[in-house]
Amino acid sequence: MGFQTLFDAAFSVAKPRKLSETAEAGSVGAAILTAGWHIYTGVCIDTACSLGFCAEHAAAAAMITAGEQQILQVIAVNSEGNILPPCGRCREFLTQLHPDNHLAKVWLSPDTAATLRELLPFDWKAVL
Repeated sequence: MGFQTLFDAAFSVAKPRKLSETAEAGSVGAAILTAGWHIYTGVCIDTACSLGFCAEHAAAAAMITAGEQQILQVIAVNSEGNILPPCGRCREFLTQLHPDNHLAKVWLSPDTAATLRELLPFDWKAVL
């Protein structure tokens, strides 16, 4: 499974919508491919007072709920189809879910990917 399959999965859920006066969702969609060859998707939820979370967190929560934790690939896409690298919080979060997730491929463009380790070169867990 490669870039296009994950891109399509993430883009298919990136549908912005207003939830309430203080919350919106779906401006970014994410897709995670696991070691079990399943794809999990999620969307960002943006709320007042910074209580929301990123699409990668939502996809990871779906993955954990289904009983998986090892990530092979991940991508985040906004509703215009632009690929977005994960924020620092998401990079850190994803690496903590399984010991090998630092090797997960993060799509940065259709022909460029980096591992979470490359995106977190000075990982604090390396000294444990």
